[in-house]
Amino acid sequence: MYCTRKVTDTIWWVGGNDRRLALFENLFPIPRGVSYNSYVIMDEKTALMDTTDPSITPLFLANVAHTLNGRKLDYLIINHMEPDHCSNIEEIMHRYPEATLVCNAKVLQMIGQFYDLDLTGRTMIIKEGDTLSLGSHTLHFVAAPMVHWPEVMMVYEDSEKILFSADGFGSFGALNGNLFNDEVNFDRDWLDDARRYYTNIVGKYGVQVQAVLKKASGLDIQMICPLHGPVWRNNLGYILDKYVKWSTYEPEDKSVAIMYGSMYGNTERAADILATALSTAGVKDVRVYDISNTHVSELISEAFRCSHIVIASPTYNGGLYPVVESLLNDMKALNLQNRTFALIENGTWAATSNKHMRAIVETMKNMTILDTTVTVKSSVKEAQIETLQKLAKEIVDSLT
Repeated sequence: MYCTRKVTDTIWWVGGNDRRLALFENLFPIPRGVSYNSYVIMDEKTALMDTTDPSITPLFLANVAHTLNGRKLDYLIINHMEPDHCSNIEEIMHRYPEATLVCNAKVLQMIGQFYDLDLTGRTMIIKEGDTLSLGSHTLHFVAAPMVHWPEVMMVYEDSEKILFSADGFGSFGALNGNLFNDEVNFDRDWLDDARRYYTNIVGKYGVQVQAVLKKASGLDIQMICPLHGPVWRNNLGYILDKYVKWSTYEPEDKSVAIMYGSMYGNTERAADILATALSTAGVKDVRVYDISNTHVSELISEAFRCSHIVIASPTYNGGLYPVVESLLNDMKALNLQNRTFALIENGTWAATSNKHMRAIVETMKNMTILDTTVTVKSSVKEAQIETLQKLAKEIVDSLT
């Protein structure tokens, strides 16, 4: 059986959903599943845009066959070689022996690394600026290296003004029959997953994303077809604005996220006292996270969203509590910038976690560390409450 949807009168979505997979890339929790998008263009020549993950191979192959409806497949176009999109290349090339595989040189090299597949006489190697006519549709190839692999291409189709954006503008989350962004409440139901997807997978490559956005600004784009998540057919400015903010590391919101590690609840208490002081001072939507019990991908997403980040950590073996150290190193690895940090340390006999947190944050770009540092010795006492209130005031002042 098949399950397809029209994107336009001549373009079909032939992908599918995986709601059984627990971890995307075996790293990131996806409680709402994930979609694997692929598209068929029907014209004088037919073209299949990328393949899918092996988890949905039977459905994907049925979708392609149903859409072609007996016609041959002329072109298989591969924009990205990550296995969740390239795993059916071999099957498609076997089933459609007249198909030509269209890709750039890096993609062809990676195909050789993944498969023992004889493509002699069956490839068309393209580069940025090349075009391919299917009849009334003309495909323009746009290089998008390191968004988020080095071989990535995007394809712009000029008659219908569609950008096939590879992993760009994608999101975690299965499509529940609603393919298009205007069929869902994106801000309520999809934005958090789209942000978490971008920040954890593409977040490091802001400069490269900016380069692609600059290229996109020169195109008349009316629709964006990503490899994961909804197809954008209106309100493109919304998602483009998010990508500008995320890729320039500009905070999405003037807001505060408090992230703490706590072994016995004492550091947690300091975090709660600070959150209460901030709320009393009028700061809305303060978020508090136990780093030990919150997946790091959620914390990274919040770090990209918020302008102010409070890190609270006990001292552990003379250094940082391991989950705190891991989080800060992930922030650094993903190139987080332009944030204001506040630090809270705890230690029973030698509180040194502030020193270690500061050492990591100071290696990151354009970070401000507030002057007030709270030192808790075992448990919060009246003196620390006064310092926490002082820190709250300093945070409030820096928010305005």
